[in-house]
Amino acid sequence: MSIEDRAKATAKNLEGKAQEALGKVTGDPEDQAEGKAKQAESQVRHGVENVKENVKEKLD
Repeated sequence: MSIEDRAKATAKNLEGKAQEALGKVTGDPEDQAEGKAKQAESQVRHGVENVKENVKEKLD
């Protein structure tokens, strides 16, 4: 499991939250949607890392 991959996923989540908030403030639904998409991508990345960690634990 890579700490670097987790950090990238967390950064993507924060970026998405900021973009979604900006979209709400400016009333731009496209920014809101892109922000939510980045947050979803982050969740998927965390899920992949969790699976990798579980598989590694089972093999060890």
